[in-house]
Amino acid sequence: MSTLAHDGTAMLARQLQRVRNNPGLLVLTQTMPVTMLLFFGYVFGSALAVPGAEYRSFLVPGLLVATAAGGVMTGMFQAAQDTHRGVTDRLRTLPVSRAAVPLGQAAADVAVMAAGTVPFLLVGLAMGWRAEGSAAGAAGAVALLLLFRFACTWAGIFLGLLTRDEEAAGQLGGATFVLPLLSSAYIPAEGLPGRLRAVAEWNPISAVATAVRDLFGNAPVPEGAAWPVAHPVAGSLAWCAVLLAVFVPAAVRRYARGIR
Repeated sequence: MSTLAHDGTAMLARQLQRVRNNPGLLVLTQTMPVTMLLFFGYVFGSALAVPGAEYRSFLVPGLLVATAAGGVMTGMFQAAQDTHRGVTDRLRTLPVSRAAVPLGQAAADVAVMAAGTVPFLLVGLAMGWRAEGSAAGAAGAVALLLLFRFACTWAGIFLGLLTRDEEAAGQLGGATFVLPLLSSAYIPAEGLPGRLRAVAEWNPISAVATAVRDLFGNAPVPEGAAWPVAHPVAGSLAWCAVLLAVFVPAAVRRYARGIR
């Protein structure tokens, strides 16, 4: 475990240095959520009615969760890029823990999101959003967001190691944009037709979005929803546990196997 912690810290530093050396990509990934918040908040905010909450109060937690789910895309692209360019093969020859490289990438991705959450929330506050719940609830919401990002990044790392091609990973990662659209990140799921509502409520993004809204005190838990949404905190933790249980060992095994 101490070897994993030491090697993982070294790989975390490598990933953060990689982000530092690519400021254009960093600026793009940090400003995109803010741009979407301004667009949805002002363009759609006056046209949509959300029962029991102003749309911007409903939107800010949803966009935070959609951004956290973007860990699938960033994890996939970075892992595929390293594999395609031979970096992964070189790292594999080093005497480091096999879990350290993907762990460092996932931890760095969470750190970058945590830094990007600050300006996003400041813009949300300027637009009129407020955390209406307790300080403990707000801290729990942020912690849940980071945990969900961590779990999603592991899923992306596995998929990136599986594709091994950054162009294919970029195309596949772009397709993940549809996942928040099939959830309650932007609109309430209870207004959707039967089967589509069921798909949205069993989407992990919906459970996490509902939990974050509840912890921030922005919107009540909807009644009559599927179990993960009706019990959003427990449902979110369960989804995160499932994602981690599936993709952490799968990504580590795939990294250790290489191209075989």
